[in-house]
Amino acid sequence: MSRRARDMLLYVARRLVTGLVLALLVTLITFLLLAPSFDAIVGNRLGAGATAESIRAMKTQMGLDRPVLAQYSDWLAHVARGDLGASFFTGERVGHTVGQHLGVTMSIVLVTLLLSVAFSVALGVTAAWRGGVVDRVVQGVSLTGHLVPNLLIAIALVYLLSIRLDLLPATGFTPLTDDPAAWARSIAIPVTALLIASMAGLTAQIRGTMIDELRKDYVRTLRTRGIPTRSIVLRHALRNASGPALTVLSFEFIAMLGGALIIEKVFAIPGFGSYAFDASLQGDVPVIMGITLFAVLLVVVVNLAVDLVNGWLNPKARVL
Repeated sequence: MSRRARDMLLYVARRLVTGLVLALLVTLITFLLLAPSFDAIVGNRLGAGATAESIRAMKTQMGLDRPVLAQYSDWLAHVARGDLGASFFTGERVGHTVGQHLGVTMSIVLVTLLLSVAFSVALGVTAAWRGGVVDRVVQGVSLTGHLVPNLLIAIALVYLLSIRLDLLPATGFTPLTDDPAAWARSIAIPVTALLIASMAGLTAQIRGTMIDELRKDYVRTLRTRGIPTRSIVLRHALRNASGPALTVLSFEFIAMLGGALIIEKVFAIPGFGSYAFDASLQGDVPVIMGITLFAVLLVVVVNLAVDLVNGWLNPKARVL
């Protein structure tokens, strides 16, 4: 194995270990915050007729009467064996159920992310390269995306495309494996609502960094050597401008996961955000802990992937 490959593996291992430590701290804090509400959670499960005695008996049965750190250690030991427990209210296995709901959300977020990258790069590069009216139009579109909330965009799209034109379904979700065409139609409006906000920030970032790159000395040197402008813009300037854009893209990805909560509630999509919201309302501790763990690890993996891609695109940014 080459030294370069060995250094890369060590870097990835360090980042993953750091991510695991972060997950440990976040889940511990989450459990400590949930502990004071265990009586209310058990009362929720027993219903309106719950008494203090029945609550105490149920807490003993569920193991919620033990010291908090002992409960957390027990949960952590089960996680190490790949067992995230079962929902207090439905009895479903948390790992399987969270994975299913996360898959629904990711099918929306990843499509949005790919479209956002494609459109943002095209608009940002064109605005920086052409300038003038094109630049002002792109800035206007970007500003609109910043100012208009996802919820308002979603409602407007439902009214126009579902109610008025009857082109797309207003609610619901069809899995990709069941019917690809129906899946595409079911996510078209949610993706568009998320896409407009995502493009706003990414397009502005790409435009700004591209303008800075095109003003640098190496661009003037390449031009004096007779290299075509298109090649300078797409092969050199865009590659050097990719670092800040990738950082913004990682933030946009995390923001999309948050924005998906609103979108999923509006369109009745059984995704990760709506599942987390419902579990929080019920006080379903195993589900909340599983969702927290999945969310932290997802953020860690995304940030690691962004760093690796950034290092591949721009050798000056490599941390290996």
